[in-house]
Amino acid sequence: MLAELLGDEVQSSGRYLAEVIYGANDGIVTTFAVVSGVAGAALNPSIVLILGVANLFADGFSMGMSNYLSRRSAIDYRESQDAGATDTSQSHDDGKSPARTAGVTFLAFVVAGWAPLLPYVFELAPLFGYSIAFTGVAFFGVGASRSLVTDRHWMKNGIEMFVVGMAAAAVAYAVGNLLGGVA
Repeated sequence: MLAELLGDEVQSSGRYLAEVIYGANDGIVTTFAVVSGVAGAALNPSIVLILGVANLFADGFSMGMSNYLSRRSAIDYRESQDAGATDTSQSHDDGKSPARTAGVTFLAFVVAGWAPLLPYVFELAPLFGYSIAFTGVAFFGVGASRSLVTDRHWMKNGIEMFVVGMAAAAVAYAVGNLLGGVA
């Protein structure tokens, strides 16, 4: 689904794979961190949707813009080192425009970041239990989808992202639970 939204170029060449994986993983983790913090603090579940949606768009935009500034800075640096470069759009090694990589990162963040929120949108009880499950499935699915553009087996890719992502999610939950006693 994410590959369809991002276009055939992503699916067929894997050209933006790094941006998709980075954006999707961070979208899932940071949104789950919001869910975990609210669940750990035993706050009203409606707060999850308010904070979660605000996080999706604000943090997703921030990541996209950070990607843009990072890529733009790398291009500017290369151009300053190579005074003979005349074509600024192709002077960097991969030819990807900063605006396009920023857009892909933002879109991947927002699309994948909805996974932990879906139980709250559809009121699937137990809310937090389903959020954990949806988060795990999203990590596995995004990871497994890497096999569309790599030679690695889908199961290995899925398990790898599931383990790394759920470890980050566990940290988010532990911090939310710890700070829940403060509120």
